[in-house]
Amino acid sequence: MRRATLLTGAALALTSALALAQGAPESLLPPGFNEPAPAPSPAASANAGTPRATSTSAPVVQPLPAQPGFELPVSNAPGSGDTLLKRLPSLDELSRMSPEDFQNILGLKPDFDMPAGARRAMSDVGLIDQQEGGLPVNSLSGQNQRLVRLALAANNGQLVSRWGHILLRRALASRLDPPPGMSPQEFLALRVRLLLKMGESDAARALLQDIDVGDYTPDLEGVVLDAYIDTADFTGVCPALATQGGVRDDPQWNTAKAICSAFRGNGAGAMATLDRYRFRGTMPRIDLLLAQKYAGAAGRSRRAVTIEWQDASELTPWRYALANAVGLTPPDSLTKDAAPYYAYATALAPMVGLERRAAAADQAGAAGVLSSAAMVDLYSQMYADPDVTGDWSDRAEKLRDAYVQDDAPARLAAIKSLWGTSGDPVLDYSRKVLTAYAAARLPATADFADDAAPLIASMLTAGLDANAMRWADAVNAGSEGWALLVLAAPSRSSEVDSGSIDKFISGDKSEEARKSGFLIAGLAGLGRIDSDAAGRYSADHQLGLGTETRWTRAIEEAARSNDVVTVALLAGLGMQGLSWKQMTPRYLFHIVSALRAVGLEGEARMIAAEAVARA
Repeated sequence: MRRATLLTGAALALTSALALAQGAPESLLPPGFNEPAPAPSPAASANAGTPRATSTSAPVVQPLPAQPGFELPVSNAPGSGDTLLKRLPSLDELSRMSPEDFQNILGLKPDFDMPAGARRAMSDVGLIDQQEGGLPVNSLSGQNQRLVRLALAANNGQLVSRWGHILLRRALASRLDPPPGMSPQEFLALRVRLLLKMGESDAARALLQDIDVGDYTPDLEGVVLDAYIDTADFTGVCPALATQGGVRDDPQWNTAKAICSAFRGNGAGAMATLDRYRFRGTMPRIDLLLAQKYAGAAGRSRRAVTIEWQDASELTPWRYALANAVGLTPPDSLTKDAAPYYAYATALAPMVGLERRAAAADQAGAAGVLSSAAMVDLYSQMYADPDVTGDWSDRAEKLRDAYVQDDAPARLAAIKSLWGTSGDPVLDYSRKVLTAYAAARLPATADFADDAAPLIASMLTAGLDANAMRWADAVNAGSEGWALLVLAAPSRSSEVDSGSIDKFISGDKSEEARKSGFLIAGLAGLGRIDSDAAGRYSADHQLGLGTETRWTRAIEEAARSNDVVTVALLAGLGMQGLSWKQMTPRYLFHIVSALRAVGLEGEARMIAAEAVARA
């Protein structure tokens, strides 16, 4: 750790998006996005791929004044503003300073307490290596940085497709190098921010922790606190605050610093600071009371804090995270109509009760935040917990019956009882995610033909395409089960029969015949009907598969360049929305086609089948 030695008698030097609208796709990309990426400089090319070098410096020693006219020196510490101190702080001010405040005004920035050889390079930042299923690390080496920045920053994180969400999370979590001209820190900050928008708080925090805090820049400092708030990890952010504490001066940042001070042993000072913030109205009263309750758990500073929810008119991530962290449940009046973000946060929060997590899983599972296996694990815990009673206990027992009943019709009955008939498309789909593996255990017989389509849809939520294909002989050509299978089939040597397609179209009772439009778009994107047939169906049903926008040209160009990461990012950008009503066959066609072109055919097939199942 870098140390500054203050000599006796020395004078102290003190310094102080573009959102994608399906109805207006032409505004998706800025002009000039398709300009070639600037050629790297010779120096940059020579250094490409070289791990970041680290250096050490000698201890900084404050010099003694040489004469009466000595002036206070200017600090070179980041964030100092290069201005001279106007006055020395009073003893009272010094007594209220946290260690970070004192270090900051001295111009001292704590460094890593680790040898230089243990520090991590800023290349290949991510969680999933290519051998582990991640995307290629150098995919963006020839891409325009402006396009990548737009695809990340303009995405609101809400995708209509569960499989689209899974693909985008995989791309963001992969070990990747930034495009030329973009710093690793900016690229990482954009990825972390989008993961947080998607409700993937655990992945966002893990991605942020893949670099050393000493390498943080303002780009990352803007998201670091959000990543820890979203995971209710208010002590996990303390190392970042210790080294970067002076870079921000806002109420949440300063309150988090006070919490960290309490957990480092300065409980009385931290509580006094929070009392002062509350008196001054620095933050809403409820926010500071929750912060005091959290900080009060540290050391000898324990004291009773009463939380009065009537003071809160809305739910915020800060309030919700602190409430979860201290074991409180916000009132129903605040959570009843809360945004999906809070359901995703609840489903991932290990400190929340099982029943609350299970209720939240009905949204998180449909969105792609939770896998089918994770949902089964959650229900298994409820089944084993004697404290879980009522409806949730009954549902956990029904899920067990869906697996262990000796009689196949009884297992099917248990599965269908879990699906329910709520009329809520999100809830209905999430329960199909829950039953995916149970559905795969049923025999594929004509006796269950009436339930084939939802059973196949359930299996495909978990990617169980091989199990689903066992039903190929049990479904009728032109039925919905048939449509799901011709899209999800891992391989197909012949084109899909037009007569069966026509039969499906004639029997389609979905709103605005969306299932038919998505079936044609999916088959065309997968190359399972020829271009003439695709053009004919597109013209007959006004699908517009051949029309172009800036977005379609961008994703097609990325596919031609085999830029798998950009294709995944642009696919996520094109799938924004809260329901499949906001997706068009044209966009689906280009997404499926581009994914298939860059080797992501599995994801292309699952997205196409999901579109028909959920339309």
